[in-house]
Amino acid sequence: MDSPASSRRRFLTSSLLGLGALGAITKAAAATSKSGMLTEAERETPLTADCDVIVCGAGPAGVTAAIAAARAGAKVRLFEAHGSLGGVWTSSLLGYLLDFDKPGFNQELVRRLRARDAIDGDGVNGVTYHPEEMKLLLEELCVAAGVKVQLHTRIVAAHREGRTLKAIVTESKSGRQAWAAPVFIDTTGDGDLGARAGCEFEIGREQSCPCQPMTLYALVTVNDAKALADQLHPVGGNGRHVGPGKFKAALAAAGVTPSYGKASLFPIKDNLVLLMANHEYGINATDAAQVTEATMRARAEVNDIVRKLRKSGGAWAGAQIVATPAQIGVRDGRRIKGRYLLTKEDLIAGQRQDDAVVRATFPVDIHALTAEENKKSAYSNAGVKVKPYDIPLRALIARDVDGLMMAGRCISGDFIAHASYRVTGNAVAMGEAAGVTSALAAASKRAPHEVSWPEASALLPKVRQS
Repeated sequence: MDSPASSRRRFLTSSLLGLGALGAITKAAAATSKSGMLTEAERETPLTADCDVIVCGAGPAGVTAAIAAARAGAKVRLFEAHGSLGGVWTSSLLGYLLDFDKPGFNQELVRRLRARDAIDGDGVNGVTYHPEEMKLLLEELCVAAGVKVQLHTRIVAAHREGRTLKAIVTESKSGRQAWAAPVFIDTTGDGDLGARAGCEFEIGREQSCPCQPMTLYALVTVNDAKALADQLHPVGGNGRHVGPGKFKAALAAAGVTPSYGKASLFPIKDNLVLLMANHEYGINATDAAQVTEATMRARAEVNDIVRKLRKSGGAWAGAQIVATPAQIGVRDGRRIKGRYLLTKEDLIAGQRQDDAVVRATFPVDIHALTAEENKKSAYSNAGVKVKPYDIPLRALIARDVDGLMMAGRCISGDFIAHASYRVTGNAVAMGEAAGVTSALAAASKRAPHEVSWPEASALLPKVRQS
């Protein structure tokens, strides 16, 4: 086995495959060409090779994958672009746990949050949680499992040798750094690592959008949440719910027509509530300029909504926004091609799989793709009635690159299937599966596609804490 020093020397002298357009190392001195492109000077990047599994993205799938892999005995590094763990749960303030009636870490998380008095609603599905408690809990669990976490860090490049992913490159306040491991997991949501490693992917309904709209939530304090009881979205009851029409009436009385046709208000804790009233249409999650414009429009809209509700008086007198998210909520990003493609037909048939990592039950949930569609219906199931179906391990293993797994909404599936499996209860279950599979692959010096699910699932009792 190579020493870390020899691995570092080889990394620094080898070519980086397929990375010219992604800011990779080049051989020419920096200069601006006539085409308007900047050619970067060759440079050396420090390489660290001290772990078994690298997880990129600390959202629901990623933080679960990291904890599961570490509990299974792997040395794990977890990278996250934002300043907290939890992704859509925390940086995007989702506030609501969907399709969470799954075994394993889903149950553990709700149990631990409930013990902290940070859950609203009975059961484990369709409940709300306090995002600050979620942040702290996930940090505590990662520390306890021995996961090495690095926040404020983005994946900017990937290094392959042939088909095999060998290292990633990150950028942060610490500069440009390279990290090597036997196995990698892409849990970035938008499939950033898979794309940089050269995997084929799709985005949205077509090859590259139209995409489902983005949503910017807002945490709001009110004088007396009990006075708004008839406007609050029901929680608990195993996720069975119908949002009340009285909130829509209150918005209309305040002179507000939200961009999302099914605006909802969720109870979080005491007089803290969560507002979901925004849609940003036609935004490609991989276009930073588009996402920036959408975020600024959305933040202006939700502030305008709360100002008008406050001005309407009554139970809304004194209402204030206390936080908007660091990251607008994204429904559609890249879907990385895997060794199995989940399709609409799988959902209709309730397809069973020999390597099933979770049985998904959430309906197809396609939010209106345009503002005009939203006027007719805020969301639809595209005429697809879902029977409980299996998500196979093969859909979590990259087709084009060895040593790479995916979990969460960037797994391998078509637009319709994605509209069902993208919710966070499924993401957690996928993360748990990817974590134990990666840990076993690294320990046995195999690639993830060489590990059978019965082998990997045998580790689940070790990683699941009662």
